[in-house]
Parts: sequence; structure tokens; C-alpha cells
Amino acid sequence: MSVAPAVAVSNLTVKFGDFTAVDDISFTVRRGEVFGFLGANGAGKTTTIRVLCGLLLPTAGRVTVGGVGFDTGEMAIKRKVGYMSQKFTLYNDLTVEENLSFIASLRKLDTAAYRKRRDFLLKFISFKRPLNSYVRDLPGGIKQQVSLAASMLHDPEIVFLDEPTAGVTPAARARFWALIRELAEQGKTIFVTTHYMDEAEQCDRIALMRTGRIIALDTPAQLKLQVFPVPLYELDPRGKTDYARLQQLGHDPEIEFFETYGLRFHAAFRDSPAAERLRAGLDREFRVRPIAPTLEDVFIRLVEGNGP
Repeated sequence: MSVAPAVAVSNLTVKFGDFTAVDDISFTVRRGEVFGFLGANGAGKTTTIRVLCGLLLPTAGRVTVGGVGFDTGEMAIKRKVGYMSQKFTLYNDLTVEENLSFIASLRKLDTAAYRKRRDFLLKFISFKRPLNSYVRDLPGGIKQQVSLAASMLHDPEIVFLDEPTAGVTPAARARFWALIRELAEQGKTIFVTTHYMDEAEQCDRIALMRTGRIIALDTPAQLKLQVFPVPLYELDPRGKTDYARLQQLGHDPEIEFFETYGLRFHAAFRDSPAAERLRAGLDREFRVRPIAPTLEDVFIRLVEGNGP
């Protein structure tokens, strides 16, 4: 017997007046999955998450989260989910204990249940500071971890993390993602947006959004294979680069993909004799070597509108 998905979205549309923020999207998220939701700013990611958290009514389509939908009422959905906003939402002028206690009261947790859950979550995130520490005095990475704990006080089935590591150090990001993997291993479903491609690599599957629509959905490995079925090359200039020459290469019909990466370039050539001759001829101007595509390559080609 198949297990019902944690999240099921069918033909979801969200409009604000004449503007369509989310345009007829459909997808599912499996239970216990780390599901990445990627796209440029304004692609519709946060609007979709607000619907899935019961914070915004859809214009059209059907959504079920943890087996319940809007026909059951928004509160039924809210009990199933935890939500950590991309903007830090704890109160800086309150202590850690005051913040968590306040959120527990909003969730109507009794005192005993709250304290048990609080102690479990603070141990889970390895929080070793006094509970009377003011949030404003915490380092950015620890603030984010406390915010994660706050979003899980009511023990939700599905946790929505909207750019949870924006603005924190690489070490803090690594620690946060270790916590995400631990949560998934415990059976929680994690729905996360991020602009960091190294974080996206850690997702089980990724949906890519552009202008309100899902344009690709698969594992990181499969997305790379689908978007770059031909080899990808790095071009390292042997001397000073000529802007006019680069413009010419970027518009050459034998080159399918050409993007700047620092002082180097990534290029994918068509599968044709003419393209092979062009690639071989570039050895005079560049050190050319084959490389494995990254999710950043995939993102640039698809999400930024340069895709096939």
C-alpha cells in the first residue's frame, strides 16, 4: 500500500488582482523528504509556502498538507506545520525562554508539555547558554537554531524553512544543515528554500520555479543530467580576455551554454562536427577542460531563463 504524501499540490494558482504569483503548479513531497524549492526572488516560492502553511488562501487548485486541506480549515493545516520565515522572527528584546514560552502559549501547549518539548529541542540544537540570555546577544547562527527550535515546539509533521541560513557564517550553515538531516532521519518532512547551491545539493529532490511556474523537478543528480546531456567545459583564458570575442562566443550557434564564472567561463557545445572543431580551436585562446556541472550551472541555465 502506497503512503500518502506529506504535501500534495494540484493546479495551485494564487493571484493578487491581475498579477499571477503562482501559476497552476502541481507537485508532491514525500514523507521524510528534504525537498528544495529554488528560484529567483519573485518566482513565487514564498507565496506557495504561505499557502501550504495555511496563511494564504489559494485562488484556485487543491492543497493537502499532512493529509488535510483547506476544506478542513486553515487551523487544521497550521497544526501540521512549523514555519521558519526568511526574516528572523524572534523578539530580540526578550530572552530565549520568554520567546519560546510566548510561542508555546500561542500554540496552546500546557506547561508540562512545553517544558519537556523545550528541553528536548534545546538539547537537539546543542544550545548551552542560559535560558535567560537575550536573543539580541546571540550569534547569528545560534539565533537561527533557536528559531528552528521555536518552529518545532508543537512537534509538527512538516517544517517549512524559508531561506533559513541567509546571512549566517558558512560554519553555522553547515551546522544548521546537519540539524536538517537529523530531523529528516527522525521522519520529519523538510520543505526548504535557499539561494545557496551547496545547500541545495543536500536536498533529496528540488523543484525549480520561474515566474510562478515549476520548470523542473528531480534529484540534484538527475537535474544535472537533464540540463547538461552534453559535456560541460571550463575555459580558462591563456591571456587577456577580449570582450568582443567573449560576446561572439556567447552568441555562437554551436555553443548551447556560455557563462562567466569569476575569471573563467563555463561552456556546453552542441553535439556536431562544427561544434567539435570550434571547441578544439579554442585551445589556442583558453585552457579547456571537461568539468562536472553543478546546481549553479543548472540554476543559471533554467531559472535565469537561459535554458533549453
